[in-house]
Amino acid sequence: MPVHPQHTVCWFEIPVSDLEKSIAFYDAVLDTNLTIDNNGPNPMAMFPTSDTTNGISGHLYPGTPSEHGSTIHLVAPDDLAATRKRVEAAGGKVESPDIPLPSGAFFYARDLDGNSIGFFQFNS
Repeated sequence: MPVHPQHTVCWFEIPVSDLEKSIAFYDAVLDTNLTIDNNGPNPMAMFPTSDTTNGISGHLYPGTPSEHGSTIHLVAPDDLAATRKRVEAAGGKVESPDIPLPSGAFFYARDLDGNSIGFFQFNS
């Protein structure tokens, strides 16, 4: 049976070469205040959302910008191991092991066109 999550997209991330300059850029353009979060493997500048429980947002992080654009994270329809197998069976490429976060875990992959995507599983 097909899975239909409440939200298909759960996160986005934008790699930037200069985190402080990029924070200033997005703050000015979006008239907002990104905040620094050091809970993950890298410092992140978080985009605020008014719905802190169910809002969909993302972050900037220090990294090398991809030639194929930013990474969007999609909700995995089941556990990450099963999703990983389907990525490979459909011709995609898994690029990382599971990466744990306080709210769940995810892995990076590439689709058929080389786009960076993450598949996220929330903690139950």
